[in-house]
Amino acid sequence: MGPMERRERDRLALRRKILDAGRRLFAEQGYEAVTMRTIAHEIEYSPRTIYLHFKDKDDLIRELCRQDFHAFGTEMAKLAGIADPIERLRAAGKGYAAFAQQFPNHYQLMFMTRKPVVDRPEDLEWHDDPEADAYAFVRACLSEAHDKGMLRTGWSDPDLAAQVVWAALHGVLALHITHREDPFIPWAALDARVDGMIRLIVSGLRAEPPPVAPKKS
Repeated sequence: MGPMERRERDRLALRRKILDAGRRLFAEQGYEAVTMRTIAHEIEYSPRTIYLHFKDKDDLIRELCRQDFHAFGTEMAKLAGIADPIERLRAAGKGYAAFAQQFPNHYQLMFMTRKPVVDRPEDLEWHDDPEADAYAFVRACLSEAHDKGMLRTGWSDPDLAAQVVWAALHGVLALHITHREDPFIPWAALDARVDGMIRLIVSGLRAEPPPVAPKKS
């Protein structure tokens, strides 16, 4: 490896270190509390070094969200081969919950932290693409289910349905993250709560099968 390649490797390694520290600190302390100096102190570099990679805090958190949401959306898209859109939605819910448990810092930053307004073209690079945008993936599942007559009356708006589904499952996970140590609540196992919420979502969405006509004697 030559000097130029080594410098580029070191540059990328430091950039990843900055992003990892920023993700953790934003999740733990909140967007308002963290400064570029805080992140610099965390990784034991000068603030000037951070500014060589990101122009300000908003630039840093946008890059974190761009990477994390794209990676999350790509994982969701792997479920596209499930033919039944409601079963695909069920699998997506389980994947969403597994992500929150495996990567709690990512989840808190992505879904529980205030972020700057999107105002750059690259922030919308994967917007509305079901293969990279998890919201678009869920919306597409529900739109397909509606078109196939699989949803109850009242769920014709795929955005409304997607936002209700998301809010319901997010509530279970957010309570786990913020209140799991609360001694006043006899919490059931998280997997049981997640499975219960997914059952409620699916049963609330899925249309009742038509009655079977009695056989003529």
